Amino acid sequence: MDQVCTKDVIKMFDLKLISGHEGIGRHILTSDISRPGLEMAGYFTHYPAQRVQLLGKTELSFFDMLPRDVQFDRMNKLCSQDTPAIIISHDMEVPEALFVASNEHHVPVLSTKMATTRFSSMLTNYLESQLAPTTAVHGVLADIYGIGVLITGKSGVGKSETALELVKKGHRLVADDCVEIRQEGENTLIGNAPALIQHLLEIRGIGIIDIMTLFGASAVRSHKRISLVIDLEVWDSDKTYDRLGLEEETMKIIDTELTKLTIPVKPGRNLSVIIEVAAMNYRLKKLGVNAAEEFSKRLDSVIESKEN
Repeated sequence: MDQVCTKDVIKMFDLKLISGHEGIGRHILTSDISRPGLEMAGYFTHYPAQRVQLLGKTELSFFDMLPRDVQFDRMNKLCSQDTPAIIISHDMEVPEALFVASNEHHVPVLSTKMATTRFSSMLTNYLESQLAPTTAVHGVLADIYGIGVLITGKSGVGKSETALELVKKGHRLVADDCVEIRQEGENTLIGNAPALIQHLLEIRGIGIIDIMTLFGASAVRSHKRISLVIDLEVWDSDKTYDRLGLEEETMKIIDTELTKLTIPVKPGRNLSVIIEVAAMNYRLKKLGVNAAEEFSKRLDSVIESKEN
């Protein structure tokens, strides 16, 4: 999980820093946003101090109705040591009590021209992306017919060479060798390449090649949702491989279960074509078309008819 500071949010959304300048290094630990209406009314029993506090027209119009001494008391409580930032929407004027309390407790007060609801949505999406659980997997990630396919396997099995062939066929490379994966939502894994090796592919005997330079910008993607895992392994004559496709294997990454296919590798097998077909077949299954199940039903029907 990456760390997000208040200054990162300021830079991302071009916010105006009004007061509490010493606190811009505070860490934001949750993607939840709080609109402290109850707190303005004096209820701090369950105040979520660790959240970014967002004040809109409703909160501030009520706050203006409070007596001056109450205003200072409420803002002193709102500016806790755990509060990462307080943001004012619609570019409204910051109340004097908030200005004084934020400077005293070093809580940054920021201002945005955006409407409250729109800014809350954008900030939540940004924080969820940045604070999502992350991991790294050795493999190749490619966009094949719109399906994010993570190709795994032992070193030297042919992952990068297969990826190169897929790129030549018009598919798009996301990452080679190391795939950074973050879980942005329930059952949603997003993969991307580390900045150091973005758009690069390693081919043994040739070295490092730049896919975007060789094949153009249409041959690469910065990130892609992962839907399917294909594991390449050297053909083992003693092992029985699935020939019908009725058995569905899964692989767990972070908290998400992904469909996994094991493809045996041996000379003469066109891996790029097999992976293309695997991606298309995965899409068909999601649309409700399962060739293996159809075949099984036909077989059962034939057997029953012969028995009768």
